[in-house]
Amino acid sequence: MTRPTHDGDDVNDLELDLDTTWMQEVLLELLRIPSPSGRTDVVMQKVGERLQEIGLDFELTRRGAMIGSLPGRSRDNGGLNRAVVVHTDTIGCMVRGLKPNGRLELVSIGTHSARFSEGSRVTIFTDDIHRYYTGTVLPTKASGHAFGDEIDRHPIGWEHVEVRVDEKVHTEQDLRDLGIQVGDFVAQVAYPVITRSGFVTSRHLDDKAGVAAALTAFKALIDSGRELEVGAQLMITITEEVGTGASSGVPADVAELLSIDAAVVAPGQYTTETGVTIAMQDMHGPFDYHLTRRLCALAEEYDIESHRDIFRFYRSDVAAALEGGAETRAALIGFGVDATHGYERTHLDSIVATARLMALYLQTPLTFRSWDAKPSGPLSSFPSTAVQPVRREPEWDPEDDELIERDRFPELEAEQPEYRPPDASD
Repeated sequence: MTRPTHDGDDVNDLELDLDTTWMQEVLLELLRIPSPSGRTDVVMQKVGERLQEIGLDFELTRRGAMIGSLPGRSRDNGGLNRAVVVHTDTIGCMVRGLKPNGRLELVSIGTHSARFSEGSRVTIFTDDIHRYYTGTVLPTKASGHAFGDEIDRHPIGWEHVEVRVDEKVHTEQDLRDLGIQVGDFVAQVAYPVITRSGFVTSRHLDDKAGVAAALTAFKALIDSGRELEVGAQLMITITEEVGTGASSGVPADVAELLSIDAAVVAPGQYTTETGVTIAMQDMHGPFDYHLTRRLCALAEEYDIESHRDIFRFYRSDVAAALEGGAETRAALIGFGVDATHGYERTHLDSIVATARLMALYLQTPLTFRSWDAKPSGPLSSFPSTAVQPVRREPEWDPEDDELIERDRFPELEAEQPEYRPPDASD
């Protein structure tokens, strides 16, 4: 069986066997490791072990991001020229203050509402790696028996919640004696569950489900023994939730950058919890016209449930990369997540669909093989007109008879008796 590629060449069927049992194991493992932005060393150690397990060579940047590499037959510009980017960091909190009542004031890490932290179990990490504590995030008015209906009128915001530490503490000094300080990290406990029906409920599916999908896709490629036409990187970043993510580290010879992240399931969105979403635009702006539509076509060709969507209050690693000056085509695909940055849920089918599309994509040539191989070229060679033909507007003459409205508007004439269309007869 053969299928046509974007450039019209025939290639063998690109479908690969995905180790979904291994994928679930990795997913649960990562979800159980706290990793708010700024405290990601432990989870990156575990990801590194998994990369060693599947045989993917990698190295770390100075700040701790990870870049794995798969070679390809095409070595234009002397190196890799395609990258997939995911992130291991999650939203979280930090101790902002030690309160006189022995509780902790919080500030958020990343963008999320205090509403979705109320009632959360948390872990407080001190500077002593052997000393950590558990607790619960509660509204400052948490008992209906004490405050009655006031709890229903209690404002929402980080200044209106506090952490009740599971220790015998009643004063600020008690907290200090435990070794708790301003700036200590507070991580929401994920409590991941995979239900019998295949739903995954957990905090921090964003983006640990994306990491699991990416590792599974790269494992399938390596296990298959197939040589890629285009070399590929797997970039694993650690500060996406605070906006910097892939703002550095994207090599100049990367012609296509694909971000794997949570897609938003909510009223007014087209994303589902069972398919893969190809994002057309986020708050940063439109993604690359050619690459996004190529991904849509690839999903359709291989019967992968896919949806196009637009995210108005969302950004990902590729936004940070483009803002950082990366000269690359950029796109985003994602697994559908309900209640993002809250009590999240997706389905295994969505993670698998994302991994399938990723594995297929990595086996194809660049979107425009000859043009994208170089960082720049002449206008005469630019391939855009093949899919976006220029339609020039005719010259506009304001006196042209065809452009002058001569029809009557009875309603307008009734309201404004002085109105008459040009040359209109009575």
